[in-house]
This record gives sequence, C-alpha cells and structure tokens, in this order.
Amino acid sequence: MSDIIASLKDLVVRGKKNEAAVEVKRALDAGCDPGAIMKDGLVSAMSVVGQKYSSGEYFLPQMMIAARAMTTALEILKPHLAGPAAEQKKEKAVIGTVSGDFHDIGKNIVKMMLESAGYEVVDLGVDVSAESFVEAVRRESPRFVLMSALITLTMESMRRTVAALEEAGVRSNVKIGIGGAPVTHKFAAEIGADFYTEDAYGCVETCKRLAA
Repeated sequence: MSDIIASLKDLVVRGKKNEAAVEVKRALDAGCDPGAIMKDGLVSAMSVVGQKYSSGEYFLPQMMIAARAMTTALEILKPHLAGPAAEQKKEKAVIGTVSGDFHDIGKNIVKMMLESAGYEVVDLGVDVSAESFVEAVRRESPRFVLMSALITLTMESMRRTVAALEEAGVRSNVKIGIGGAPVTHKFAAEIGADFYTEDAYGCVETCKRLAA
C-alpha cells in the first residue's frame, strides 16, 4: 500500500491531476488509511513542491499545477477524513490579500497547503480592509493572521492592518505572517509582523513551528 501512496505523491508533484484522482481512489480501495494518504501522499507532495519552488527548480506555473492536482485529490479524500479530520485540526488561520490588492494565486496556494496540513483556514478573499481583518479576528479567534500583497503600493495596507489590530486590542492574541513578491524580512520587522516567508511552503513550516 505504501507503493500506491508513493505513486500518488509523485503524481501530485508532477501535477498530474486526473491520474492523482485515480490513484487516491485506488489507495482507498486498497484499504490505505485516509490520514496516511493525506499526510504521506498529499502533504508530503506539496512539501516537495514547495522545496522545488524555493530552490528555483519549480516556478509559479508548476507550483499552481501541482496545487490543482493536490486539490483534486483532496476533494476525493475529504469525505473519508470526516471525524478523524476534526481531531487532526491544528490551529485556525485568517488569511487574505490586503486592501487595494486583487492578486490571490499566492494566497490560495498557502490556503490549500495549510488545509492539507490540517489547519482550519478562514479565507477573507482579496482587497481586505484592516477593519475586516480586525472583525475576523474578533469573530474567529484564530491563532494566525496571514496577509498577502503582490504590489509594492499595497504593502502599506499591511502596516495599517497591524496597527488596527493593535488599536483594537487583539494584536497580542495572534501571530501575524506576511508574504508576497515585494515583501521582505526587513519590512515585516518594521511593521511589527511576527514573520515573513518567501513562499507557501515556508509559511506552513513557520506556522507549524510557532504552533508547536
């Protein structure tokens, strides 16, 4: 059965959406544990994809294709995770692209990878105001607030959101992570965020470390 999961992992890494869907069904029919399929097949595959992206072997198109393959496979697997999946949930994250920015590819990859790793993700979408982030923190009581910006001009919206969380008295309740092409470690420190990561893989790994 481990051979089937290894095959699934390879198919997801290579972005073979239809083949990955077939392999998930084959793994389930063979009696593979759904949790093992998710952990050793899907999550492990996206970790490899993230590493390939970080090293420059993969670029955004390859990462998106792999993410779609993972999502397709996960949809088939999800019904079989009912019950145990709830117990596996780690933490809750509120995620969104900040005010003035309408890019969502990076945000969506982070969301998919977090969900596949067992996190509950509340996706606020794009062009999210500082006030909306504050409302979501009050409503959802998340462990993490994750913000994305793909345009240099919208980076200031991250600063405003951190300030708004401070003013609302909820900043100390969450860990704030930021990311996006123009964002840097220096900027994260400057605005008072807890961390910056270059890619989705780094974000998930940092959340795991901070939640441990």
